[in-house]
Amino acid sequence: MGMNWKTIASEYLFRDLWFKVRKDTCERPDGKIVSPYYVYEFPTWVTAVAITRDGRFVFEKQYRHALGETIFEIPGGCVDPGDESLEAALARELKEETGYVFDNLEYLGKTSANPSTHNNLMHFFLATGGVADASPQLDDFEDIEVHLLSLEEVKRMLKQKEIVQAMHVTALMYALEKLGELTY
Repeated sequence: MGMNWKTIASEYLFRDLWFKVRKDTCERPDGKIVSPYYVYEFPTWVTAVAITRDGRFVFEKQYRHALGETIFEIPGGCVDPGDESLEAALARELKEETGYVFDNLEYLGKTSANPSTHNNLMHFFLATGGVADASPQLDDFEDIEVHLLSLEEVKRMLKQKEIVQAMHVTALMYALEKLGELTY
């Protein structure tokens, strides 16, 4: 017997540009009804472990209101409806947020923030060959400081648990593995 549930009814409780909340009524394979089941809908996300031509890692420092802290993150954002691909969305986000462009984008994988409630995925990449091309073009609500860190600084921050965005930690671990800097 399969494990997938069947959606019997679905109702939107809230809709905004980057976030929707849906209430579903579902039937499990054994016939039991699950209601309500809340689903948070977000756009697809992209992020990159971005490395400049001289080997520095591009990080962003910004205040995150929900957490109430200023934290270090790697660059990324939402895939917009006009983006032709995940790579195009990421290249746009990298240039907008950091002012850097990159020679190569290599797909590393995907993750879910919380598959029990979130419907979207974050796709992460290793971006290499970065050069400053322009000043960042931030949205009105963005306040981002760009920081260039050495490999050793990034490893220290991971080891000391200073990077708290879980999906970014995942991307960093996959990138370090790809770079031969993390072994099991």
